[in-house]
Amino acid sequence: MTQIQQPPRLLDQVRHTIRLKHMSLKTEESYVYYIRDFILFHDKRHPKDMEVPEIRAYLSHMGMAICFSC
Repeated sequence: MTQIQQPPRLLDQVRHTIRLKHMSLKTEESYVYYIRDFILFHDKRHPKDMEVPEIRAYLSHMGMAICFSC
């Protein structure tokens, strides 16, 4: 029986690429955190399905979060 392999998940691809570039573990953790946060902010939509308005909405949200923590 032949098994169909699923392509690597997005965050696994990010981790793999960061490790190939020999970036630090802290950098990897930070990238994964913000990518996951971006996805969750948009109700678990995949980033490939989003465009500029979604990025702006997330950055605005981040700016407001920083402003409120001052």
